[in-house]
Amino acid sequence: MTHPIVLSVVEPSQAGEARRKAASLAIRLGFSEVDQGKVGIVVTEVANNLVKHAQEGCLLLRSLEQRGAVGLEVLSLDKGPGMMDVGRCLQDGFSTGGTSGTGLGAIQRLSDRFEIYSVPAGTAILCQLWVDSTCPNLPAGELELGVVCLPKQGEEVSGDAYASQMVGDRQLLMIADGLGHGPLAAQASLEAVKIFQEQAQQDSAAILTAMHGALRSTRGAAVAIAAVNLQEQTVQYVGVGNIAGRLLDPESANERSTSMVSHNGTVGFEMRKIQTFNYSWIRGGLLIMYSDGLSTKWRLDRYPGLINQHPSLIAGILYRDFNRERDDVTVLVAREAN
Repeated sequence: MTHPIVLSVVEPSQAGEARRKAASLAIRLGFSEVDQGKVGIVVTEVANNLVKHAQEGCLLLRSLEQRGAVGLEVLSLDKGPGMMDVGRCLQDGFSTGGTSGTGLGAIQRLSDRFEIYSVPAGTAILCQLWVDSTCPNLPAGELELGVVCLPKQGEEVSGDAYASQMVGDRQLLMIADGLGHGPLAAQASLEAVKIFQEQAQQDSAAILTAMHGALRSTRGAAVAIAAVNLQEQTVQYVGVGNIAGRLLDPESANERSTSMVSHNGTVGFEMRKIQTFNYSWIRGGLLIMYSDGLSTKWRLDRYPGLINQHPSLIAGILYRDFNRERDDVTVLVAREAN
């Protein structure tokens, strides 16, 4: 899969650049000429909306791979002024900018998955397009993921990395944050991914122990692994360093969250203690894991209804509003597939 792309879109020439980047990515992912055209229209319309109506607009493009299917995700993020009536904005012919008013409707029709979340603080639009429109349905027992994983501004590669793997009834999720940033940090985090994939049959503590040995030749990394068993409704969590994790319960007052525990240290350098903590999986809830490129001050209950949106929208909005901007950042959001 290709590296994710983040593009600032605040003036018309940047909208054109976004379309060209998306078209190039669609070709590399194997989209047909017809579907490449769909990608071009979707990205052009989304980018033009950012130029005309938004503030501090950006587009995130990333490749998708799920159960053998390949796709492209387009995530549009801005900071205002929001849509007063999303349903009306989706109707062909409605416009607040003097255009024909078919943009959002066309985006929705051409996308295999489409969601909007809009409040006065800003709008997030999610579009997913799959090769041959083969949008995979995840079976019960698997998690649907949304991920933002981006480098520090000015860096070409991220020192963060993430991975997911099904092993029997468990789904293992991992985030690694290589010490510092840039290529050497990326080397450490990618080595962590390699060991994670090779050792996935082991328990999480054993995987982390294997990583510790393998990362000694690198800068080292902060690493956390969550093993989710939806049948048993359990989460086993083990972490070393500053990867944070929270479980959110949407049924409780103020969407109560449980913070998961990591120990101090650096995998590959100094790891004094490995301890697995056990938590209950919350039906209908979320697991959110993130590196220290994201501020810890977020609260999802300040965004009415957001907890019920697609994990990619949640990850995107947290990135938009709480990105520290001085480090690589990863936000991984997981929810049980419907």
